[in-house]
Amino acid sequence: SYINILFTKIMISICVLTYNGEKFVKQQLLSILQQLKDEDEVIISDDCSSDSTISIIKSLNNKRIRIFHHERIACGYKGTMKTCYLVGKNAENALQHARGEYIFLADQDDVWLRNKVEIFLKYLKEYDLVISNHTAVHADLQLYEGYKSKVLIPTLWNTLYRTQFLGCCMAFHRRLLSKILPFPQVPLMHDIWIGLMALKYGRIGIIQEPLLLYRRHGGNASVNLEKKSSNSLTFKILYRFYILKAYLNG
Repeated sequence: SYINILFTKIMISICVLTYNGEKFVKQQLLSILQQLKDEDEVIISDDCSSDSTISIIKSLNNKRIRIFHHERIACGYKGTMKTCYLVGKNAENALQHARGEYIFLADQDDVWLRNKVEIFLKYLKEYDLVISNHTAVHADLQLYEGYKSKVLIPTLWNTLYRTQFLGCCMAFHRRLLSKILPFPQVPLMHDIWIGLMALKYGRIGIIQEPLLLYRRHGGNASVNLEKKSSNSLTFKILYRFYILKAYLNG
């Protein structure tokens, strides 16, 4: 039970990737912190924010928050490939500092529902990686009308077609870290890479219950729900090549 987990003092790490997130980061962190124990931690890996993101985080004055800065290195990629590479490297930086037995991934602009951690911990006792469903909302947290989501059991095929690995809906056991780190030196989003390693080396559990408000707005790193992907056919083919290569070589 969750009560037993509490008494065993198992540490939880929440890895939050930030970049110019001043609009929403405080609300997100408050929704996370209220679910954590004193010995848990929130790892902030900031990707060179130029707004007040870091000062807002520091103003919470919470000892469980640890802030790390990701120093960008020239990668040679452009456009969406560059974004994928930088987000992936920022996530790698966060994971390198995580000390918990269970590691959750989090975006800077969502809102976690109150029972998210409790439900995930029950599943993480049995599975190496767990994925939950989500409720899509606009920037003001109003629901997307008519939007429905179902998490399919991940396979290599559906990862190549349309991935089921959505980082903000994922958590995994520390034992996977030895397979996840270091990240491959290719422009691959962190959640897909982590998911691929779970597919290859672990057991994956699915929670169909939505456990977070998935905020979609113009500033998201991933595609807005109101728009179709503008990526070129060349990008789509090359990106899937990176996915397949990462899986085979991982």
